[in-house]
Amino acid sequence: MIPPELPPNHFPDGSAWFTLRTKVKCEHIAAAHVHQLENVETFCPRIRYHKATQRGKVLFYQAMFPCYIFARFDFEKQSRAVTYANGVSTIVHFGEHHPSISPEFIDFLRAEMGNEEVKTLEPVLKAGDEVEIAEGPFRGLKTIVHQFLPAKDRVQVLMEVLGQLHPVDVGTKDLVAVNYL
Repeated sequence: MIPPELPPNHFPDGSAWFTLRTKVKCEHIAAAHVHQLENVETFCPRIRYHKATQRGKVLFYQAMFPCYIFARFDFEKQSRAVTYANGVSTIVHFGEHHPSISPEFIDFLRAEMGNEEVKTLEPVLKAGDEVEIAEGPFRGLKTIVHQFLPAKDRVQVLMEVLGQLHPVDVGTKDLVAVNYL
Protein backbone atom coordinates (compact mmCIF):
# COMPACT_ATOMS: atom_id res chain seq x y z
CA MET A 1 0.00 0.00 0.00
CA ILE A 2 1.35 3.43 -0.97
CA PRO A 3 1.12 6.02 1.83
CA PRO A 4 -0.96 9.07 0.96
CA GLU A 5 1.07 12.00 -0.29
CA LEU A 6 1.38 14.99 2.05
CA PRO A 7 0.12 18.36 0.85
CA PRO A 8 2.94 20.78 0.02
CA ASN A 9 4.76 22.24 3.05
CA HIS A 10 3.09 19.84 5.52
CA PHE A 11 4.94 17.80 8.14
CA PRO A 12 4.24 14.09 8.78
CA ASP A 13 2.15 14.99 11.87
CA GLY A 14 -0.25 16.98 9.63
CA SER A 15 1.02 20.37 10.78
CA ALA A 16 2.23 23.20 8.58
CA TRP A 17 3.44 26.77 8.98
CA PHE A 18 0.77 29.44 8.52
CA THR A 19 0.82 33.23 8.69
CA LEU A 20 -1.34 34.82 11.37
CA ARG A 21 -2.53 38.41 11.22
CA THR A 22 -2.37 40.04 14.64
CA LYS A 23 -3.83 43.12 16.19
CA VAL A 24 -1.70 46.25 15.79
CA LYS A 25 1.49 46.15 17.90
CA CYS A 26 0.37 42.86 19.53
CA GLU A 27 2.65 40.46 17.66
CA HIS A 28 4.59 39.34 20.75
CA ILE A 29 1.37 38.98 22.79
CA ALA A 30 -0.30 36.90 20.08
CA ALA A 31 2.82 34.73 19.72
CA ALA A 32 2.89 34.07 23.48
CA HIS A 33 -0.79 33.08 23.62
CA VAL A 34 -0.65 30.90 20.49
CA HIS A 35 2.52 29.24 21.79
CA GLN A 36 0.62 28.16 24.93
CA LEU A 37 -1.71 26.01 22.82
CA GLU A 38 -0.83 22.33 22.76
CA ASN A 39 1.30 21.16 19.80
CA VAL A 40 1.67 24.67 18.37
CA GLU A 41 5.00 26.28 17.53
CA THR A 42 5.33 30.02 16.91
CA PHE A 43 7.89 32.29 15.31
CA CYS A 44 7.75 36.06 15.82
CA PRO A 45 10.88 37.69 14.39
CA ARG A 46 11.67 41.17 15.73
CA ILE A 47 14.23 43.86 15.08
CA ARG A 48 16.08 45.97 17.65
CA TYR A 49 17.43 49.43 16.83
CA HIS A 50 18.48 52.70 18.46
CA LYS A 51 16.48 55.87 18.02
CA ALA A 52 17.07 59.41 19.27
CA THR A 53 14.44 60.61 21.76
CA GLN A 54 14.17 63.46 24.24
CA ARG A 55 15.74 61.12 26.81
CA GLY A 56 18.68 60.43 24.50
CA LYS A 57 19.49 57.27 22.57
CA VAL A 58 16.86 54.59 23.31
CA LEU A 59 16.68 50.95 22.23
CA PHE A 60 13.43 50.06 20.43
CA TYR A 61 11.96 46.67 19.51
CA GLN A 62 9.62 46.21 16.56
CA ALA A 63 8.12 43.25 14.72
CA MET A 64 10.00 42.42 11.54
CA PHE A 65 6.63 41.86 9.87
CA PRO A 66 4.24 44.32 11.55
CA CYS A 67 0.87 42.68 12.35
CA TYR A 68 2.07 39.19 11.29
CA ILE A 69 3.56 36.13 13.00
CA PHE A 70 4.10 32.54 11.93
CA ALA A 71 2.65 29.45 13.62
CA ARG A 72 3.02 25.75 12.95
CA PHE A 73 -0.08 23.69 13.75
CA ASP A 74 -2.52 21.13 12.37
CA PHE A 75 -5.03 23.32 10.55
CA GLU A 76 -7.91 20.83 10.69
CA LYS A 77 -7.62 20.29 14.45
CA GLN A 78 -6.39 23.65 15.76
CA SER A 79 -7.40 26.48 13.44
CA ARG A 80 -10.32 27.52 15.64
CA ALA A 81 -8.20 27.70 18.82
CA VAL A 82 -5.44 29.59 17.01
CA THR A 83 -7.89 32.08 15.47
CA TYR A 84 -9.41 32.88 18.86
CA ALA A 85 -6.11 33.22 20.74
CA ASN A 86 -5.57 36.60 22.38
CA GLY A 87 -3.97 39.09 19.96
CA VAL A 88 -4.77 37.12 16.78
CA SER A 89 -7.08 38.67 14.18
CA THR A 90 -7.17 35.85 11.65
CA ILE A 91 -5.21 33.17 9.84
CA VAL A 92 -4.15 34.70 6.52
CA HIS A 93 -6.35 33.36 3.76
CA PHE A 94 -7.42 34.04 0.20
CA GLY A 95 -11.09 33.18 0.00
CA GLU A 96 -11.33 29.68 1.43
CA HIS A 97 -7.64 28.90 0.80
CA HIS A 98 -5.21 29.18 3.75
CA PRO A 99 -1.73 29.03 2.18
CA SER A 100 1.01 27.34 4.15
CA ILE A 101 4.56 28.67 4.40
CA SER A 102 7.50 26.58 3.28
CA PRO A 103 9.52 25.18 6.21
CA GLU A 104 12.68 26.17 4.35
CA PHE A 105 11.62 29.83 4.49
CA ILE A 106 11.06 29.63 8.26
CA ASP A 107 14.43 27.85 8.69
CA PHE A 108 16.13 30.58 6.66
CA LEU A 109 14.55 33.34 8.78
CA ARG A 110 15.49 31.55 12.00
CA ALA A 111 19.08 31.17 10.88
CA GLU A 112 19.23 34.91 10.10
CA MET A 113 17.60 35.91 13.40
CA GLY A 114 19.53 33.72 15.80
CA ASN A 115 18.28 32.06 18.97
CA GLU A 116 16.52 35.12 20.40
CA GLU A 117 14.30 35.75 17.35
CA VAL A 118 15.70 39.31 17.49
CA LYS A 119 18.02 40.95 14.98
CA THR A 120 19.91 44.08 16.01
CA LEU A 121 20.12 46.64 13.25
CA GLU A 122 23.25 48.74 13.30
CA PRO A 123 23.34 51.55 10.76
CA VAL A 124 26.37 51.62 8.53
CA LEU A 125 27.18 55.30 8.38
CA LYS A 126 29.17 56.81 5.57
CA ALA A 127 30.40 60.27 4.76
CA GLY A 128 27.50 62.46 3.74
CA ASP A 129 24.86 60.67 5.87
CA GLU A 130 22.59 62.80 8.00
CA VAL A 131 22.76 61.93 11.71
CA GLU A 132 21.29 63.21 14.94
CA ILE A 133 23.39 63.56 18.06
CA ALA A 134 21.54 61.64 20.78
CA GLU A 135 23.79 62.23 23.82
CA GLY A 136 25.77 65.07 25.32
CA PRO A 137 25.57 68.85 25.06
CA PHE A 138 24.70 68.78 21.35
CA ARG A 139 21.78 66.35 21.82
CA GLY A 140 19.07 66.85 19.21
CA LEU A 141 21.37 68.54 16.71
CA LYS A 142 21.16 67.13 13.19
CA THR A 143 24.34 67.20 11.18
CA ILE A 144 26.25 65.47 8.37
CA VAL A 145 29.02 62.86 8.76
CA HIS A 146 32.22 64.31 7.33
CA GLN A 147 34.70 61.42 7.87
CA PHE A 148 35.38 58.38 10.06
CA LEU A 149 38.07 58.04 12.69
CA PRO A 150 37.92 54.24 13.07
CA ALA A 151 40.78 53.87 15.54
CA LYS A 152 38.91 56.05 18.04
CA ASP A 153 35.39 54.69 17.27
CA ARG A 154 34.44 58.24 16.40
CA VAL A 155 33.26 60.21 13.40
CA GLN A 156 33.90 63.75 12.40
CA VAL A 157 30.75 65.77 11.74
CA LEU A 158 30.40 69.28 10.41
CA MET A 159 28.73 71.77 12.76
CA GLU A 160 27.77 75.29 11.90
CA VAL A 161 29.15 77.72 14.47
CA LEU A 162 28.83 81.46 13.87
CA GLY A 163 27.97 80.90 10.23
CA GLN A 164 30.95 78.67 9.45
CA LEU A 165 31.24 74.87 9.27
CA HIS A 166 33.69 73.35 11.74
CA PRO A 167 34.70 69.68 12.04
CA VAL A 168 33.86 68.18 15.45
CA ASP A 169 34.69 64.64 16.67
CA VAL A 170 31.72 62.70 18.08
CA GLY A 171 31.57 59.13 19.40
CA THR A 172 29.65 56.76 17.12
CA LYS A 173 27.69 55.51 20.14
CA ASP A 174 26.24 59.01 20.54
CA LEU A 175 24.83 59.17 16.99
CA VAL A 176 21.59 57.95 15.45
CA ALA A 177 21.07 57.83 11.70
CA VAL A 178 18.26 60.09 10.55
CA ASN A 179 15.60 58.28 8.47
CA TYR A 180 17.17 54.93 9.37
CA LEU A 181 13.85 53.08 9.62
